[in-house]
Amino acid sequence: MTAREPRVIVIGAGVAGITTAHVLRERGFTDVTVLEKGSDVGGVWYWNHYPGLRCDVPSQIYQFGFAPKPDWRDTWATGAMIQRYHRDVVDRLGLAPLIRLDTEVIAAEWDEHRHWTLTTAAGQRLVADFVVCATGVLHHPFIPDIPGLADFTGPVVHTARWDDELDTDGKRIAVIGTGSTGVQVVSALQPRAASIGHYVRSAQWILWAPMWLRQLPGAAAVLARFPKLHRALYRLMALGGSALLTDVTTRESWRRRAVQGYARACLRIQVRDKALRAKLQPGYQPLCKRQVVSGSYYRAIRAGNAELITDGIADVTARGIRTADGTHRDTDVIVLATGFHAHNYMRPMRVIGRDRISIDDAWAKGPRAYRMTAIPGFPNLFTVLGPNSPTGSISLQYTSEVTARYIAQWLEKFRNNELTTVEVTEQATTRFNDDVATAMSPTVWNTGCNSWYLTEGGAVDLWPFDRATMDAMLGSPDPADFHLG
Repeated sequence: MTAREPRVIVIGAGVAGITTAHVLRERGFTDVTVLEKGSDVGGVWYWNHYPGLRCDVPSQIYQFGFAPKPDWRDTWATGAMIQRYHRDVVDRLGLAPLIRLDTEVIAAEWDEHRHWTLTTAAGQRLVADFVVCATGVLHHPFIPDIPGLADFTGPVVHTARWDDELDTDGKRIAVIGTGSTGVQVVSALQPRAASIGHYVRSAQWILWAPMWLRQLPGAAAVLARFPKLHRALYRLMALGGSALLTDVTTRESWRRRAVQGYARACLRIQVRDKALRAKLQPGYQPLCKRQVVSGSYYRAIRAGNAELITDGIADVTARGIRTADGTHRDTDVIVLATGFHAHNYMRPMRVIGRDRISIDDAWAKGPRAYRMTAIPGFPNLFTVLGPNSPTGSISLQYTSEVTARYIAQWLEKFRNNELTTVEVTEQATTRFNDDVATAMSPTVWNTGCNSWYLTEGGAVDLWPFDRATMDAMLGSPDPADFHLG
């Protein structure tokens, strides 16, 4: 039999989508289309461009293994630099012709002809043999339900939809929400604000790091001249860093205690005021939530024009915010640093699988997948950085590449006429999720904090294993775990 070329549609052109497009083209697949709802690539780095945005890992780690970048200007890159890097990678590797920008997928339906039909917001319909959802997790902003918010007469802006024309200089600013985003935006806006109030429900542990450092002079030229040296540095930092993070987060060890001790010391040393320190000290273990890294927040919140507000918000008025203790603070601008619907994945896109099952029905008790990649009831559909992805321990670029190569092996079986459909079994998915639940028990994420890692059902949506386990699980497909047609 002659080989047949699978029609593949990848949804999303962020880290996962770019990686998938590169891997599939590298494997010789020629009918690959990437649909991206934004006007440029980069995913979270396209949508987010609020003041102070930086990556919270060193730049030399935050890059694709197949597209090294020796000339990062900053040791911790800004969001604009990272988005530009993604654009440069797409152009340099010739992936741009595969990508359709400003194309939002609103529905994907499996039909009796064993095809997927995708519908875009513009009404266009596309047919594919396989769909790869590379939609990420941090792209649907969460807007809190605060009484009176709609009545506020000043600007209200979510950090994920920042208005670049917004003037905050000399204004009375309220920042609602903590985490990396709240910490970064408070640090950036405080110096030029008339006043800034940071409204937090629970404090965050913050690791101090010199985020403003530039890459060592001459380092870029040396790394560019000696690419093997650069690759070795990348592997040392990315893979070594992943190993360290996995050890720190997934099991009790002296390394975990050392990092937690450092977090406590950062607060104790930088904030001498005991009353303020008490408000800034969380009641849970460091690392339980997504770790925040900053070199300027504690300084910013100690400033004379800054206030940390831990009383709950009672309501928003036309001209300010009233807290539960009855205090009203006049406000010119409200900034929502309130995060995302982190467990939506491809939703709110309407995804309809075999026997008309919807993704909402399949995930009624929370998102679940087989090894981050496949969902029972949805043939020929895969996810990259899907449920249980290692957001808190392993490089997402590395994870995306391993996952894309795993998916490519299924596509090769289709191309070689070994199968027409592939669907993971319910039994294999349940077994994997049971293993995840067991392995999650000793992790630091399971020590009693309320974080965005938790699903509505209370499960921790992370990867509790090490990188070697990931490599083994995604090294080659196990046909016994799938229905093949």
